[in-house]
Amino acid sequence: MLTSFANGQLIGARYGQATPWVLALHGWARTHTDFDQILCSGSSDNEIDAIALDLPGFGAAQEPTGPWGSLDYAHLVAGVLDEMGEDVVVVGHSFGGRVAVQLAVEHPDRVSALVLTSAPVCSAPRQARTAPRLAHRYRLIRSLARAHVLSPQRLEDARVRFGSRDYAAASGVMRQVLVRVVNEIYDSEMSSISCPIELLWGEEDRDVPPEVAQAVLAQIPKTVQSSLILCPGVGHLTPLEAPNELRAAILRHKPRARPS
Repeated sequence: MLTSFANGQLIGARYGQATPWVLALHGWARTHTDFDQILCSGSSDNEIDAIALDLPGFGAAQEPTGPWGSLDYAHLVAGVLDEMGEDVVVVGHSFGGRVAVQLAVEHPDRVSALVLTSAPVCSAPRQARTAPRLAHRYRLIRSLARAHVLSPQRLEDARVRFGSRDYAAASGVMRQVLVRVVNEIYDSEMSSISCPIELLWGEEDRDVPPEVAQAVLAQIPKTVQSSLILCPGVGHLTPLEAPNELRAAILRHKPRARPS
């Protein structure tokens, strides 16, 4: 059942009966329902006390008012923290992982742990990148458009042709959001996170390959507790393909009650 949060600025679902301690953020073009199996686990007795949101532009949520970046999303999502416990575990899948990282940096006193799954918060190593010829052709077209040799429409046609499925499917402001977030770099954010970080990846992920997970792990400061779990036979949609593993990762970081 959908409900509103943060004085009506956010929409999503609440799980469990007690004060929520998990905040779940879905991937691009997905919705909060990706976390149903993880947070419910078959019966109300096994529900995790959590909030899973429809991020602006997806599911039942309205589109953002402009070409937001992940930090803009995090600023809005932070409003739900006032309705949660003192220590919040944030789980972010894919695009949601970008927002989760920003949230942890902006609110280190509230985010007690991050569970990032198939989250593109680091560039893939050069040897892991695909379609180099297509990338070269697109870069050439982009250079010609910048030199006013080709029209803006030719450049847009090339973006649709050589870009991702997500880019082709998006339109209007959401296409602008996508362009902005895929060009974001999170080096400084990753180096400033102080809470534990657990990475969970599908070995068969072609959208954000395991090499990205290894690169993310290498970016995390040595002083921060971190780990990486690779799931055999699992692709990019880890919340649907590896719900038990993701649920276990979340529960490993359940906050202990603070002394009164």
